[in-house]
Amino acid sequence: MQLKDEIRMLIATGKYPPGSQLPTVRQLAVELKINANTVSKVYSELESEGVLATRQGKGTFVRDPQEIDPTAREAVLSEILDSLIIQAIALGFSVEELLSALEKRVKEKGIDG
Repeated sequence: MQLKDEIRMLIATGKYPPGSQLPTVRQLAVELKINANTVSKVYSELESEGVLATRQGKGTFVRDPQEIDPTAREAVLSEILDSLIIQAIALGFSVEELLSALEKRVKEKGIDG
């Protein structure tokens, strides 16, 4: 989960812009000192969500959000929001606190929407 979230954050903040190539599975595994199967699984999950695209013999690339199927994008966003809402409510946060915290984090991360 951490790796997947980190890759998403790097994409969201523009460190990996659309069309950019990600490190190979082996390179990233060695760099992070984790199992290559973990990296491969994360890349596969992000590819199935439409975030990444693998080109045989060329590597793994960040997809342009405009190329992602709108229905798939909405489904992923709903999944993310559902998880966030459930966890926040379970911890006793109000909707107002959740929205305020979300807005604050977006500003802290310097993400332009």
